[in-house]
Amino acid sequence: MWGSSNELKLRRAERDKSRMESMVLEGKLKACQRSKRCLMEQLSKTEENMLIIIDQYKEKVNLAASHGHMLEDEHAKVSALQIEREAREKVIELLHGEAMKCMNRFSLTLNESQQISRLLAKAKVVANTYSALDEVHSLFYYCQHMVELMTHISRSH
Repeated sequence: MWGSSNELKLRRAERDKSRMESMVLEGKLKACQRSKRCLMEQLSKTEENMLIIIDQYKEKVNLAASHGHMLEDEHAKVSALQIEREAREKVIELLHGEAMKCMNRFSLTLNESQQISRLLAKAKVVANTYSALDEVHSLFYYCQHMVELMTHISRSH
């Protein structure tokens, strides 16, 4: 009996040990399940963050493409403006040349004949005598101003 009693004690001890191991394993299993749930949540959040980052990246790529198109348009406008500016400069050079020719001719005429000022003065006297229209007086003042301007310009060149 003593042998059976010892054997029962050993079996109980093994059973208790087995139960303890089972409880420890159940605790570890629950911890693993909690860890798995936590990892799944983190994975889900990471996937959401990745999708947000991908959307932001796509948006930035689209903005960059749009900005590139805008720069191309601006470059085309600048090129067109440069061409227009060059054409205007050529026209201005041609007009300046023509104006200089006219000024030189006018200068020669002005130098050769100082009669324009005298003729204008006489015409003003006649216009004052016969009460000419205001437009006629305005024309005389304009002509006198132009003669003075051309005289000044021809002297400065």
